[in-house]
Amino acid sequence: MGRMLIHGEELPPTRRIAGPDGRAQLLVAGLFIATAIVVRSAPSLPAASEQPAARSLPAGSVLYLRLETAVSTKASHLRDPVQARVIRDVPWKLDSKEIAVPFGASVSGTIEKLIPSSSPTDRARLRLRFTQLQMPGLPPAAVEGHVTEVENSRETTLADGTVQGVLASELPLSMLEDALDKLKKTRPDIGEEAKRTSEKNLGKSDTSIEYPAGTDFTLVLDKPLALTKVFPPAVADELSPQISTSVARLLAEAPQRASGKNGKPGDPLNLIVIGNADEIRHAFQEGGWAEAEKLTGKSLFETVRAVMANKGYGTAPVSQLYLFGRAEDLAFQKMLNTFAKRHHLRLWRSPATAAEGREVWLGAATHDIGMDVRPGVVSHAIEPEIDKEREKVGADLAATGRVSALRPVTRPNPLSEGLTATGGNWKTDGRLLVIELKGS
Repeated sequence: MGRMLIHGEELPPTRRIAGPDGRAQLLVAGLFIATAIVVRSAPSLPAASEQPAARSLPAGSVLYLRLETAVSTKASHLRDPVQARVIRDVPWKLDSKEIAVPFGASVSGTIEKLIPSSSPTDRARLRLRFTQLQMPGLPPAAVEGHVTEVENSRETTLADGTVQGVLASELPLSMLEDALDKLKKTRPDIGEEAKRTSEKNLGKSDTSIEYPAGTDFTLVLDKPLALTKVFPPAVADELSPQISTSVARLLAEAPQRASGKNGKPGDPLNLIVIGNADEIRHAFQEGGWAEAEKLTGKSLFETVRAVMANKGYGTAPVSQLYLFGRAEDLAFQKMLNTFAKRHHLRLWRSPATAAEGREVWLGAATHDIGMDVRPGVVSHAIEPEIDKEREKVGADLAATGRVSALRPVTRPNPLSEGLTATGGNWKTDGRLLVIELKGS
């Protein structure tokens, strides 16, 4: 009997079998051959692992947002619409250059909880609920998350995203007001005048929650966010060879830290800015930062008033630190509603220049997160992980559109940890962030 080939493969020879049983076996063999032909001829399907994996931003991812709608427990209403904008690119995974949520995307929602303070012993409460994310070129996407922090706020953010206000008893000014009220009862002639003078110069204590447009806060995703598109970074991360060379030469000889007037080590250097003073001022101003005032009688009084009322003073003086034999050339800060918390930095013009004679500045940025009051110490306490402040500065300036490149660089013999001048701990990966501003 002849051989049978199916797609080039030889099937075993069949024997002729007489009778019904033989016919049945031949039928089975025929079905086997037909099945083999169909299976071999059909296009193969990829395994499940070969299918492209759907991307998503996982629950727990952080969105850095800036309010575009002012909210207040005195002036806002329940279910009022609220709008915010993303102020930092969010990569879809760590160290990726593919951006899941780009700078400039908008987030919208409503005021879900609003409870004004009804008495000195009652805390105001406010909760914002954001439900929709709008990214460039895409339809609106549903988003679920909760607020985890309002930057530099005197209030506390609870686990469910509710912002909880302060009590009157927690404001130093209210203690003064209580003392003056008691004085009014025993000496009405003196007490009344003292109270008027206090209100004129220091204002009245206020425990309401007030967040203006421009307030920065963080939203953490409660559920994964499906991605249908990724975006390029808002700012390049490559420096020109000329700037890279200038920076490397500067860091080979520059100190690692600023110092106090007495030479005691101060804040570690963690910023390099390329640009002139006017370009720097414009960038920080548009990023929501204010230039610090010089210490005068007036600025000292305003500082006392801010401390007493537990409110912000955005242009408050900063203590002087020294580099290249002089105090800082420029200082900027960003506050909200308490003097105890602020982003702040100092900049010194270095002797180095970059391409086309552009100035190169060294800077030290730290985040004050409260007051450090101990025997012999009354000062701000700083966030120990100072690299967070370095990234905050870069992100805020990048959001202005005035930055052409951001690039972290490592210097020779980088620092890793240390103590502030008042004994607070800090730690760092030792890198400095180069911020190249666009030329005028």
